[in-house]
Amino acid sequence: MLKGLNHITLAVADVQRSVDFYTLLLGFKGHARWQRGAYLSLGELWLCLSLDKPEPAQDYTHLAFSLDRVDFEPFCQRLQQAGTSLWKDNSSEGESLYFLDPDGHKLEAHVGDLASRLHSLRQHPYDGLHWL
Repeated sequence: MLKGLNHITLAVADVQRSVDFYTLLLGFKGHARWQRGAYLSLGELWLCLSLDKPEPAQDYTHLAFSLDRVDFEPFCQRLQQAGTSLWKDNSSEGESLYFLDPDGHKLEAHVGDLASRLHSLRQHPYDGLHWL
């Protein structure tokens, strides 16, 4: 049986540009870089950047990263100063910033967790919500 998320791989057009974005701007830790890729981490998350033709999702598919409330505004300001593009305004529980990486992959910085989201759903259930 599956026991958790192992890693995420993103196709990138320019490995060094993406390494810089994820390490210098977002705070990932770099581990290895080669001609066609790189391995980074953030907490327990292992991220592989792989040189390829990126074709980011055009739907709501995205990766969301956690941050503490105290870090939210400084993080938003840092991304704004870097000219990072946004792709959506937040309309859900918890503070969120929805932004794009250099290849257009949709990312989110979110204050909150599953417990806070479920608590919010008890107060304001989605249409057709059923508890599992």
